[in-house]
Amino acid sequence: RENNKEKVKEYNKEYYENLADKIVFTGKIDEFFEYEFGKLEYRSLRFENEILDKSNFQGNAVVNYNDKTVPYTRIIEHKHFEFGKQPKTVITKEYPENWTVEKEAYYPKKDEKNQLLYSKYKKKSETIKNVIFGGRLAEYKYYDMHQVIASALELAEKLC
Repeated sequence: RENNKEKVKEYNKEYYENLADKIVFTGKIDEFFEYEFGKLEYRSLRFENEILDKSNFQGNAVVNYNDKTVPYTRIIEHKHFEFGKQPKTVITKEYPENWTVEKEAYYPKKDEKNQLLYSKYKKKSETIKNVIFGGRLAEYKYYDMHQVIASALELAEKLC
């Protein structure tokens, strides 16, 4: 984490903003504006990887779990993305976690307080013509992959 803090200190926003006519920003919108109105809240994740001495664990790349007695929200079995035939398999369990600044932000926290705060950042983002804010963190919106792709395609059509 110390290296990440050093990178943030070295980050020269003005330099990057002047590299192109348009910039696509997919990070945390509140961070982009240096938390001018306060910090938005997010949800984070923790991952646990396991190598299993079997050729197949769940028969699928991703299985979601929504039973509150199960501590993880999904298991990913990586070989099924590429149709692997290895004698062992690797799985990753995904656990929900509360977010802190030291952790990776994955999902916006949807409540009235955060939506009001986000609306301030959204309004300010609309005044910056050379930056396109997109994705879960920049739009402070939960997206499934097909939704974020549709949103990106719609935006591309508007810009062309």
